[in-house]
Amino acid sequence: MANKLSSRKRVRQNERRRLHNRSIRSGMRTAVRKVNDAIREHDTEALDTALPAAQSRLGKAAKRKVIKKNNLARKQSRLMKAAHKARIAAGEHAEAPAEDE
Repeated sequence: MANKLSSRKRVRQNERRRLHNRSIRSGMRTAVRKVNDAIREHDTEALDTALPAAQSRLGKAAKRKVIKKNNLARKQSRLMKAAHKARIAAGEHAEAPAEDE
């Protein structure tokens, strides 16, 4: 246990922040899990609602410094790539037509 008053306060602050960060991280993981479940079940309607929610949770976690911004970018990229593949597999998302010049 810390002896100085300031170090005791630091211990209290760190514990409070740890618990706060844990709840943010848990919500983020739950949102990502919902996207992955929608992809696994080929449910594009659930995917349309879960994907923006997951992106929002990820962004807020990065903004609050719970995860780093490159971690955010990697997670969002992987989610979008998987969602795109799921939509193509469902036949919902066609390739974009080439522009005529």
